[in-house]
Amino acid sequence: MKRRHEHPHVNLRMERWHRRSLYGVTLLLVVSGIAWLIAHFFLRRAGEFGETIHPLEPWSMKLHGAAVLAMLFFVGSMLNSHIRRAVRAGRNLAQGWSLLVSLAALTLSGYGLWYLAGEESRVVWSTTHWIIGLALPALLVWHIASGRKLRRGG
Repeated sequence: MKRRHEHPHVNLRMERWHRRSLYGVTLLLVVSGIAWLIAHFFLRRAGEFGETIHPLEPWSMKLHGAAVLAMLFFVGSMLNSHIRRAVRAGRNLAQGWSLLVSLAALTLSGYGLWYLAGEESRVVWSTTHWIIGLALPALLVWHIASGRKLRRGG
């Protein structure tokens, strides 16, 4: 009886346009998120009526929100192709599930920041969101490197 991970003929590599789109959107999300963190925590100034936000803060948030829509589209487009085939083949599952769980946590914490967080809980929602967001590139690199190693037979 064959085991799931004994299907080397299954090609799990995404098409070039799909990979580049996903990497580009991920980069946009990470950069806009970091820009927001910098603007929010380091670029605020005292104004006439108290602390004022830096102009980068709302613009980075708007860009981040737009990039989220693209990310949800591209992750959804991978469900039937890349993700389903990987699960059936039993390949690179720990890294793939780590990415999916992180993306789900980011989606939920982002939603929570906009619609559920009160003044008391906002810091928890926000900190959770940006810690997972900053870890996401490392998880993606881990997933890609593991996939390449498996493809080479390692």
